[in-house]
Amino acid sequence: MATASKLNHRRILVVDDELALRKSLKERLAEEGTTVETADTVATARKALSEGDWDLVVLDHRLPDGTGLGLLEEQKRAGATAAFVMMTAYSSTQDAVRAIKIGAADYLLKPFDLDELVLVAGTALENVALRVEVDRLRARERSGPDSIVGDSPSTRELRDFVQRVAQSGARTILITGPSGTGKDVVARAIHFASPEAERPFLNITCTAIPEALLESELFGHERGAFTDAKQQKRGLIEEADGGTVFLDEIGDMPLSLQAKMLRFLESKSFRRIGGLREIKVEVRVIAATHRNLPEAIAAGTFRGDLYYRLNVIPIEIPPLKERPGDVAPLLDHFVQQYAREIKKEVRGFDTEARALLAKHAWPGNVRELRNCVERAVLLATGATLTIADLPPDVRRGAALAPAGDGAAGGIALPAGGVVLDDLLKSLLDQALLRCGGNKSRAAELLGIHRDQVRYWVKKYELERWVRRAASPAGDAHDEA
Repeated sequence: MATASKLNHRRILVVDDELALRKSLKERLAEEGTTVETADTVATARKALSEGDWDLVVLDHRLPDGTGLGLLEEQKRAGATAAFVMMTAYSSTQDAVRAIKIGAADYLLKPFDLDELVLVAGTALENVALRVEVDRLRARERSGPDSIVGDSPSTRELRDFVQRVAQSGARTILITGPSGTGKDVVARAIHFASPEAERPFLNITCTAIPEALLESELFGHERGAFTDAKQQKRGLIEEADGGTVFLDEIGDMPLSLQAKMLRFLESKSFRRIGGLREIKVEVRVIAATHRNLPEAIAAGTFRGDLYYRLNVIPIEIPPLKERPGDVAPLLDHFVQQYAREIKKEVRGFDTEARALLAKHAWPGNVRELRNCVERAVLLATGATLTIADLPPDVRRGAALAPAGDGAAGGIALPAGGVVLDDLLKSLLDQALLRCGGNKSRAAELLGIHRDQVRYWVKKYELERWVRRAASPAGDAHDEA
């Protein structure tokens, strides 16, 4: 039948406290080629939802330990992508309207015909698939090479190179550069400018997931592979078959997992944890890191063979301070973006604010600039943003720029004034950041003795630099 194709191979969770109804729904939905599991309480449903990926949840309104509406609201707030169909034996237009507003695909009044449920379920799944496709098309529009904003020579060259790489069929790409420069934007641009743009783009940040779970997230696991493996799980690499996997912060990937990643890149196949079968996939792997990988290889924290396997197409993104021509276009881009998102009538920065922002060092790169603009738009009281709308640290940053009229060779006092102690702390922090915590080199930058740096570190409670200097990466002669 026509609806069978809509439900075939789908995973459906039925939640109802009536045993007879659960059995009936399970049998009827199973006839459509689905995998059906059941739950009789909010607690058991919540557990099932946390342990598996579901396409559809058929959910009763009144349950022994809570309400289906409450569970629906909780799941939608958590970002659940499954379609939800609500059921109830109590006719309430108010509840039906609320369920639809929260995100239910439909609302059925008991008793209902089982064939009606099949039709409703098929339509709900079609609508979810349509929304996913619309989101994908919108993402493609936002994520091509034109999403790399900037007018500096290096950024123009980068946009052209991304287009060439995307069309080249390259399967392994390594993006390097300081944190906050937009490595993820470049990765997305490569995918969405490629012939595989309609296939999945899946990303994972290697530092965001505990080491014990990272292998499962990437390669999946079989049911029973470990204590909490209640059912089979497909990993991101398998889900991205035909598309792109973006491995952010790969420089922090555990050595034990680097070996498996190298084997996958060489053979294009892998085994799920606990599995015996080799699974072959065809994916583009884009890796990114802010770390110096040759130094990590020398330190024994990164495999040289994996580095050379990833570094087929290297792309290096310079810090924002080295491409000042990008600041103005980025400011305009983010003002438009946040004004649209927040629904606020904000046109842009005035001349004085733009001049100050052009002089700022942007140690946090594009991420810092974006956050600065978001804050300014959120707190703006008028249509034009001024220096008063900028974060205090950005306003103080103007003091580092060459002074204008009447103060040649001096330091410019920001229009909003400055707290001298804050300025000294900011200068010290920036010097230490630039020197990787090395107090001797920071002292040279500031034109003072190292003992003064040590005094200021203690005075301004910059303990993180004390720890940095005491680490193997710091200067061995630079005592805390």
